[in-house]
Amino acid sequence: MSLNNLDISKVTYFKLNNELNIPVDGHIPLNRDQAALAAFFEENVEPNTKIADNLQEHLQNLIAEDYLESDFLKEYPFDFIQSLYDFLKAQNFRFKSFMAAYKFYNQYAMKTSDSSYYLENYELRVLFNALYFAGGDQQLAQQLADEMIHQRYQPATPSFLNAGKKRRGEFVSCFLIQITDDMNSIGRAINSALQLSRIGGGVGLTLSNLREAGSPIKGIKGASSGVLPVMKLLEDSFSYSNQLGQRQGAGAVYLNVFHPDIMDFLSAKKENADEKIRVKTLSLGVIVPDKFYELVKQDAEMYLFSPYDVERIYGVPFSYVDITKEYDQMVANPNITKYPIKARDVELEISKLQQESGYPYILNIDTVNRTNPIAGKVIMSNLCSEIQQVQVPSELNDRQEYLKMGTDVSCNLGSTNIPNLMASPNFGDSVRTMTRALTFVSDHSNIEAVPTIKKGNQLSHAIGLGAMGLHTYLAINHIEYGSPAALEFTSVYFMLLNYWTLVESNNIARERQETFANFDKSKYADGSYFFQYRHHDFRPQNQQVQKLFHNIFIPGPEDWQKLQKKIQQDGLYNAYRLAVAPTGSISYIDDTSASLQPITWLVEERQEKKNGKLYYPAPHLSNDTISYYKSAYDTDMRQVIDTYAAAQRHVDQGMSLTLFVRSSIPEGLYEWKTPEEEGKQTTRDLTILRNYAYYKGIKSLYYVRTFTDDSGEIGVNECESCTI
Repeated sequence: MSLNNLDISKVTYFKLNNELNIPVDGHIPLNRDQAALAAFFEENVEPNTKIADNLQEHLQNLIAEDYLESDFLKEYPFDFIQSLYDFLKAQNFRFKSFMAAYKFYNQYAMKTSDSSYYLENYELRVLFNALYFAGGDQQLAQQLADEMIHQRYQPATPSFLNAGKKRRGEFVSCFLIQITDDMNSIGRAINSALQLSRIGGGVGLTLSNLREAGSPIKGIKGASSGVLPVMKLLEDSFSYSNQLGQRQGAGAVYLNVFHPDIMDFLSAKKENADEKIRVKTLSLGVIVPDKFYELVKQDAEMYLFSPYDVERIYGVPFSYVDITKEYDQMVANPNITKYPIKARDVELEISKLQQESGYPYILNIDTVNRTNPIAGKVIMSNLCSEIQQVQVPSELNDRQEYLKMGTDVSCNLGSTNIPNLMASPNFGDSVRTMTRALTFVSDHSNIEAVPTIKKGNQLSHAIGLGAMGLHTYLAINHIEYGSPAALEFTSVYFMLLNYWTLVESNNIARERQETFANFDKSKYADGSYFFQYRHHDFRPQNQQVQKLFHNIFIPGPEDWQKLQKKIQQDGLYNAYRLAVAPTGSISYIDDTSASLQPITWLVEERQEKKNGKLYYPAPHLSNDTISYYKSAYDTDMRQVIDTYAAAQRHVDQGMSLTLFVRSSIPEGLYEWKTPEEEGKQTTRDLTILRNYAYYKGIKSLYYVRTFTDDSGEIGVNECESCTI
């Protein structure tokens, strides 16, 4: 019986999985999950898998029936492909939970065109990834296969899903596009959004440069409609265009908090907003300069500035003006139209919307640019808020041709699995292999439909390696999340990712005699980037953390000094190297907790479309680890912020940091709660946490997720674009 004819009422694995949620003698019956896993293979996978016993025959069938590309296989002798597959099978890989196997076969495994049968197992998906992303390099393919089958490295969803497939989307996770203040740019951006959503992942756009509603167009007062109609056009574009039907099109729009349309922008996401302006599926992000925090702290009036006037005075689009630096001059300039509003009114509106919807994301733009090592200005972020790279604006004529082509951004993502990488035979070699695989994706990304994306990628060779499984690793090693030992571990781990990606990017630059564009103007070239590593020893001081790294090389100041010399001499190939994306469904497959955040529940409940609720026990949950697995909703979010801050000082881009709060906050969790509030979540709670994150050096905040008293969740809209 094929998958299409599978009688759900007769299979047992859903029932067994659901029994996980029914305690037995006060204990979680973890054995039910293992029983569900076994039943899933017996009742679903094994009878519905069509893989020929002979590998060569199977590959030939896949190619003949247009399921598999052939060119990447031709780069290797078949004997090598066979030996690599034999190696993968010899590793005896097993899924460790029902959810892991279900997610893989439901979302990632290649199926027949009618979705009736599976055409690959996990080993084949890893094989195709390793061969594809090694680009004919047998040693790299062997190393990459080793990293992936032991789940030390996980490519991003579009890369892992699409590698080797004949009918596929791109390998790139997401894109960032800027819109300038003219109709040609708006038109081109909508076309770009359609194209990119069709072939890749999510698309982020900044609307900050667009003139506000009511501003003049060609001298006609009140002619501009502002940013809201553009948001509606973009939302419709994303709804129409998706990646060959495999993934829902998704987009995010960013607006500077000093833009005159900011209050309307925020209102568009409210449940009770007028349908003419309401955006249902578009994600919202607010770009926040330091000056805003200063004005809020002073309880002062703030001015919102006309982007058209600012560009006319400063000669660059609004996004490229340092508002914190120029604020007083802009206020004093009579030629700039400005609109007064209380800073705390804007702050309150942000908190109210986060309570209601989980939006907006927050991008602390001055924090980003202070630590940005590359010449130029970062002006926005992406759909999941972790990609932060410099861009250059374009100029277009009325035929939407480029008079001056700028640069935009594509994201090439992958993630380390912390528990498994810490057990690697060679931590440094593992990270170097991952850097090579991600660089292949960048080198072979060729987005013809959007020339600014193509140009930006060709100049920067940017990648984004991140991490998942922090809470799992801490629990296995009996370390409290957010404790001093946990923070030191996080810092050392990300320092190592930084070090080894720098080493390999330098090696690639030396081999190819090529660096990213404008390397000579970067903080790497002048040596200032390495200041913190030359003047501070990041090797662990805590004895427990020292034991965790006892067999792993940890560079000290003298090692960083040597690396600095090599980089100044030969350069770096990749302009950006690190970014921590959210890890959604793929973290289940990798048997680890998502990203750097705490688990949400000991047994997580997920709604899986037509199959109803599925349950997933926390990875490595046992009597030994259970006391170290506290829900994110019961965790002081300052501990989460501290954790991300420990990593952020080593990460050249950003991190997707989600805040988790209950609508009824546990007593004693936050000392600022007053008796009058009766433990209820207030806008003040979110304001305090956002400001705490800002002062801790956090570059961006992703969702705010609220667990309500009726056991619902607000702000859960999992992004499948950047979810590693």
